[in-house]
Amino acid sequence: MKILLTNDDGIHAPGISALHHALLGVDERHNTPIGGPDTTILTVAPDTVQTSHGVTFHAPIMTRPVAVDEHMRGVAVDGRPADCVKVALSSIWGEHFGEGSRPDLVISGMNAGANVGLNVIYSGTVAAALEAAFLGVPAIAVSMHLGRGKPLFEVAAAHARRAIELVLAAGLLGAHDCININVPRTEVSWGPDDPGERARPAVREPSDPDPDSVDPYADPEIRVCPMNTHGLVDRYERRESPSGDVYYWASGGGLDFHRLDDGTDVAELFERRTVVTPLEYDLTRRDTVGPWREAIEGSAARRG
Repeated sequence: MKILLTNDDGIHAPGISALHHALLGVDERHNTPIGGPDTTILTVAPDTVQTSHGVTFHAPIMTRPVAVDEHMRGVAVDGRPADCVKVALSSIWGEHFGEGSRPDLVISGMNAGANVGLNVIYSGTVAAALEAAFLGVPAIAVSMHLGRGKPLFEVAAAHARRAIELVLAAGLLGAHDCININVPRTEVSWGPDDPGERARPAVREPSDPDPDSVDPYADPEIRVCPMNTHGLVDRYERRESPSGDVYYWASGGGLDFHRLDDGTDVAELFERRTVVTPLEYDLTRRDTVGPWREAIEGSAARRG
């Protein structure tokens, strides 16, 4: 199996290296690659943190080879996640494996932070996976829910690999398909001398148990579920610059929704379950195409 690995947190982020090691089978829990001994992983990821589904047209997309560690080498791209996939599939992949060749699978992640509910619309992690699906390569986006504790990226990556293995074993992943996987909070309490304790943001969610109340090493249950489609509760702090200009600083919780439907990705993730959601990129509202066609085309015809 040949895998293209990307993300939106940047090629040096802990999540992508943890997922790379889990997929390659060089982490503490695995000793074989996910697709067997012939598995190859090429990492093509942004040079720095990026967001959303944007692409570059009127500027050069700079690249450079990067050796993250003894196992993970790849290409850093001065662009967005979708740029990474587009450049990789059209050029970089062929330069490594032969002109006209393509990966068997694109994996985007592991993102530091959940991408569930309507957040998938804003997600660079999901954007990279959808870009691959646009272009006819099966894709999986992987994200990790963060809470108050110290995230265990290697353990979360092992949970993600387990979900990916089940997705692949199902045999349902087609050329233009995209699967969104979110791993629940996998964390322990911060140590007294750990500077990250002060850096972690507050998280607003219905229940926020102590990090040590759940065994992070235990395999979480896996649920296949739809997105929660209710809007986020937006909060902004009004501030003034030294010159008197007014600006607003986003202060929402990120996973605070106006409504939370049972059985959706957000609800199941809050219950510390891994959630798997099939996504599509066709935004057509097909149930209304007929009425709109009749109303507009019919009216135009009657008017001559």
